[in-house]
Amino acid sequence: MDQNRLAALKFRAWHRGTREADYMIGGFFDRYHAGWGEAEVAWFEALIEEDDVDIMAWALGTLDIPEIYRGAQMELMRKLDYVEIPR
Repeated sequence: MDQNRLAALKFRAWHRGTREADYMIGGFFDRYHAGWGEAEVAWFEALIEEDDVDIMAWALGTLDIPEIYRGAQMELMRKLDYVEIPR
């Protein structure tokens, strides 16, 4: 996988605009990106173009997930076991 592409994704995942979105989206990236292939990277690239409130609502199950984002990646995101909140 192209390291520059992953570095750009990491930056975008961790610089969302709110701390909550950073922890959720950035934490998801940090936990899972090492095992991603092209399809998963493309999925995440598309996902991070969406509004934070929508991504968070899909992960929390408070808003229906669009067909394009349904599947194994979203199921991992919905577990929320990757969110680490510093004290």
